[in-house]
Parts: sequence; C-alpha cells; structure tokens
Amino acid sequence: MSQLVQISILPHHLEDEDHILQKVFDKVDFRMDDVQEWNIRKRSIDARQKKVKYNLQIELWLKGEEIPKREIFKIQDVSNGKEVAIIGAGPAGLYAALRAIEGGMKPIVYERGKDVRSRRRDLAALNKEQIVNPESNYCFGEGGAGTYSDGKLYTRSKKRGNVLKAMEWFVDFGATPDILVDAHPHIGTNKLPQIITSMREAIEKAGGEVHFSSKLIDIRHEDHRIKAIQIEGQDWKEYDNVILATGHSARDIFYLLHKRGIKVQAKPFAIGVRIEHQQDLINQIQYHGDDQNPYLPPASYSLVEQVDGMGVYSFCMCPGGIIAPCATNTDEVVTNGWSPSKRNNPYANSGIVVSVSPEDLPNYDPRDPFVSLNFQKKVEQDCWIAAGKTQQVPAQRMIDFVKGKVSEDLPKTSYFPGLVSVDLNQVLPEMLSSRLRVALKTFGKKMKGYYTNEAVLHAPESRTSSPVQIPRDAVTLEHIEINGLYPCAEGAGYAGGIISAAIDGINCMDRVIEKNKS
Repeated sequence: MSQLVQISILPHHLEDEDHILQKVFDKVDFRMDDVQEWNIRKRSIDARQKKVKYNLQIELWLKGEEIPKREIFKIQDVSNGKEVAIIGAGPAGLYAALRAIEGGMKPIVYERGKDVRSRRRDLAALNKEQIVNPESNYCFGEGGAGTYSDGKLYTRSKKRGNVLKAMEWFVDFGATPDILVDAHPHIGTNKLPQIITSMREAIEKAGGEVHFSSKLIDIRHEDHRIKAIQIEGQDWKEYDNVILATGHSARDIFYLLHKRGIKVQAKPFAIGVRIEHQQDLINQIQYHGDDQNPYLPPASYSLVEQVDGMGVYSFCMCPGGIIAPCATNTDEVVTNGWSPSKRNNPYANSGIVVSVSPEDLPNYDPRDPFVSLNFQKKVEQDCWIAAGKTQQVPAQRMIDFVKGKVSEDLPKTSYFPGLVSVDLNQVLPEMLSSRLRVALKTFGKKMKGYYTNEAVLHAPESRTSSPVQIPRDAVTLEHIEINGLYPCAEGAGYAGGIISAAIDGINCMDRVIEKNKS
C-alpha cells in the first residue's frame, strides 16, 4: 500500500524534484533508498496567505510494494451486442456509449447537432454574423455544451461515481496526464474537440454507431415501459432501453415528454450575469501583488454570499477566457464563458448568478412543470430585446449597475458580437438585480479591487443548469413511471459539468448492463 505525504512548497520549487523530496523526507521515517517510485498525486494553489504556495500530495511506494497499473480503455467488438439507444453525444452520452462497449452492449447514439468539425462553421456564423442555428451552436452538437464553451473537469460530485475513471478515460483519448493531478483540471476548448473525436472513433471502431443531425422528435411507451423512439425523417425504431442525455438546453425534449404523459417537474436553477475583469487585476488580487510570478497560472476566484434568503455566487469562472454567445433560438440572447488550454487571453470572466427555486417565482404554480423554464426564457428574451434583437448583449459597468446609472461608454470586452449600453436594473427582474447589487459590493470587500467600474456585466448568464427535472428512481435510475427510460445528466437535472455528466452517463449505463444480464 502506498504512502501519502502532504507538503507545501513555494511556486518556484514546483519543478525542483530534490527540494520536493527533501520536504517529503523531513516528514517521514524512511529514506529515498527505501522508495521504488513516487509521484505527485494532487496539486493545488494555496493563496490564502500573503505568500502563495503549492500544496502537494506525494504518493510513494516502498520497495517490495506492488504498484498498481492503470487500466487503459480497451475496445472490443460489440457489433452483435444488444442495442441501447443514447440520445445526445455530450459527455454523458459519449461516456455511456464507452461504458456500453465495456459491458458488451452496442450503443446507438443519436445527436441532433453536427460533429465537432462541422460545428465550427456554425459557431463562426454566430459570432461574426449573429446567425443562430437552433440545431448547431455552443449547446448542441458532438461533445455537448462543454466542447466549445469550456473544458473544466473539476467536480464536487465525489460521491456519485468514479471520478478517477472518468478522468483517466480523458487521458486515454488524448488529454494530458496533468488532469489527474491538478485540483482544478482543465483541458481547454482548443484541445477538447480532438479528444471528443477520438472517443467517437473508438465507439465506431467497436461496432457502435453515432448519428449526427438526428433529432429525437417522438417517443412511445406502453404499460409503463419504453417501446420506441422516432428520429426526425426516420421511421420508428424499437428499443428496450433509452438513455436520455440531451443537455440542459433541449427544451423541446421537456415539452415532448410532457405531451406524451411522461412526468417532468420544475426544479431550482440559477440565473444572473457574466462579469469580465482584466486578468491582470484578478492575478494581482488573488496573488497579493505577486502577479508576475511565472510559476503561477492565471488566477481564478470563487465567491458566494447569501442575500435576502437567496445564494449569489460565482459560476464557471474562466481565467484568461472569452465570453461566448450561447443562444439556441433566434429570439434570445445567452452568455457563457470558456478558456483555451493556456488560459492566456487578457480577460477573466465568471458568471455571477442568483439561486432561484420555483417557489420564489411570482407566478409559481406547483402543477406547472415549466414555471422555472418560462422565467428563464423571459429573461433571455428581454435581454435580446434590450440589445436591439441581435446577438449583442445588454451590458453595464459594475459600479454603474449598482448605482443604477447607464454607462456612458463600455470598454472593449471579449464578447465578439458586441455590447449595448443599458441599465440592467431595468432589464433584469428586480428579484435578481437587487440581490446582485448587494452581492457585488460585498464581493468587493472580500476581494479588494474586484468592485470596479472597469468590470463589465454581460446579461444574461442563464444556462447554469436545467430549470426542469425528469424524475428518476434513485436505485434503478429509470424514470419513476417508465421502465427502460433513463433520464441522465444535466438535461435531466442530475449533473452539473463535464465530469459529473460523464459519471452519470457511466452510472446509467451500468444499470442498463445489470438489467440486461439479469
């Protein structure tokens, strides 16, 4: 069994193995001669004190101990295996397909959007010409929303499944092994598409199928069992098991399920704005003035505050990042953030959002499964109207927003389609804007320099999670009323981010495999 040792070092010692080992052996009662192998198991930055440090967890194997070998993903032929339908080729769908291959089943993946390469043209049209393709955008297409709107791999869902396995599969398909070590691993939007492509090629090589531009338009169930699905332009196809991994923005799926008598329900979500600062400022604040240290990465931050009974917090913080237009329909505007692998853009952006429960909404009706969704849609449409019915976004300098003053001008930001100066207090619902005003001033006290008129609010940040949940059994992971239907990951309300969605995809497929064996 290996030995784990915790040490702290200054940033410039990060690549100094002799220094690291000296710190280790100052803490243990054995010497280097007793060690056959060692590595850094976890690495994180500790910026709580004036002197920034790296915290390292060192794993050592003494001589005579068996060093476990990591299993690489193995492709096996499942051409003749039992078929299982997977709706959506985001992280949940892809990982469910890979797990199906491990379990000897044949995955048939249906993705409404395009492959990663073809998606690029639609994203370019969205950014440069403000043309929204409802089936191919930042949310829909191979790899899901995370492929081109970030590559963060950290998750708080430690109890929901095998995080290490999900991370190791990313390495198997091309990610750097550093993601297994860093406390906040990140691949980057520039590198993630090729990894996603490698996963799809492995699925196809094993005999599985991945179909693009294949939108689910109908579903059939009888006697509380799934019977068949219909893909647009195709005949009905029968399946005993369907994993529904459609993502948080596939609103048509929620309406389809409701129409077919399959229970959906409103759930809590969060909505607010995306704020952009200069990355140099965030570095200076977080690293206590040591912002030119070449051994420190672009700094991130995490903020949270309770305001009048609702949480206000930072979401999907992107160091060295870019704000992207993420609408999925022509009559709305949506923002999100992403970072390249080097995180070397001059801006830092983060969602600052307010937690909202269905019961908080002015038109709450416990019988209405779409009360949260309707609120989300109205905010997006109001922002679209305020920006002139374009993919520009309504925007305001931070202090101007708190004071209720329209900004006389706006600095250049990373949001390519452009900004329209408005008073966001007149655009966003008061329940959001009032809490954001209080929280921003408080955040400025927690991070000296954060509250500045050089920071710009872009509205809205609205796709933090699904506003609708597709309820499932906690044990079987099947829909509570329909056997064989597996609501999965973000779109069903059971994940938040690439890794937690991937884990949920694995978990759902595990249940399918278990049922198929019984």
